[in-house]
Amino acid sequence: MNNEDKETAAEMQQIEIIIGKIMRGGVFLATCFMVVGLLLLLITSNTGYPGTTFPTTIAEIIAGLAAFKAFAFMMTGIFFLILTPFLRVVISVYAFYKEKDALYVYITLTVLIILIISFLIGHH
Repeated sequence: MNNEDKETAAEMQQIEIIIGKIMRGGVFLATCFMVVGLLLLLITSNTGYPGTTFPTTIAEIIAGLAAFKAFAFMMTGIFFLILTPFLRVVISVYAFYKEKDALYVYITLTVLIILIISFLIGHH
């Protein structure tokens, strides 16, 4: 194994560690926000929103967080839960690029594009 291969292997190991930390951190953050939202809901018996409505935009969620609205905390948890695998795919593109694995770069980029399109379609 030459020096370049050793450096690439070491960098891939670092990337795997980063991916693991992102996955754990994302799930931890999502859980924390969901638990806080649930506690607020149980303590106040109020979602913070009228009827069956809930925040659907980033601005509404941020305003709801500032006002300590239960559903805003829960939506933030869901946001982090969705963001976590998205970041995993982004980092995987870089990892496959560094490994010079063009096929997997293209496959992962395709998955990333599909995720972005689905987010945009789901938003409208």
